[in-house]
Amino acid sequence: MHMQVEKTQELDKADFIGGEMLLIDKPLTWTSFDVVGKVRNALKPLKLKVGHAGTLDPLATGLLIVCTGKRTKTIDQLQAEEKEYTGTLILGATTPSFDLETDIDLRYPTSHITTALLETITQNFVGKITQYPPDHSAIKIDGERSYEKARRGEKIEKKAREVEIKEFELTHIQLPEVQFKVICSKGTYIRSLVHDFGQALGSGAYLSSLRRTRSGQHTISEAWSLPELIEAIHKQKPRFQAILQNQK
Repeated sequence: MHMQVEKTQELDKADFIGGEMLLIDKPLTWTSFDVVGKVRNALKPLKLKVGHAGTLDPLATGLLIVCTGKRTKTIDQLQAEEKEYTGTLILGATTPSFDLETDIDLRYPTSHITTALLETITQNFVGKITQYPPDHSAIKIDGERSYEKARRGEKIEKKAREVEIKEFELTHIQLPEVQFKVICSKGTYIRSLVHDFGQALGSGAYLSSLRRTRSGQHTISEAWSLPELIEAIHKQKPRFQAILQNQK
């Protein structure tokens, strides 16, 4: 509660036009664009640029950095910073989206999977690796989001990308469920990492939960819940009106 009071007091002095960086705990099922839209609407009547630094999938939660005003010029720099995630994967099956957005399409044996094998294969994914984005991703192909094409059943031509996995640790194993922590570079798809990990095990795997816990030096412990942030911004409305009056 003490931390929340401090954050509210900081918002009292916030210069949203000059530029602010807001750390938000993105709710489950919300898109990153949904969060940006919610913040932009809350900041009315100020007409500001608002953007986020690094997309989180709808079925992921955790730290989303949102910038306002002139601070949006730093988004590329913020996106380039390393990210940390915790999550859960399920072995023995795959889904077209590599997560729970779509139903299981194939099942695989898991009787050969041991803790030793899991630990060995994990190390194969540490360092610089090549991966393909999931078909169900927000990447634009010919001006359209990849997931829109995937939902129509269209074939998608994807380009491989090199990313760096700085740490891939299995934190709890209770087959077929495995909990993990990943520290990685910009542009890493954890869903693709999980899918490829399942294939390397001679089985299948899909992501059942994901949470971004850190982006650069900023951690989820610093983040606002979205409802609390929107409520705190709404309390700034009289100040927004005064700013607009002074600009006339």
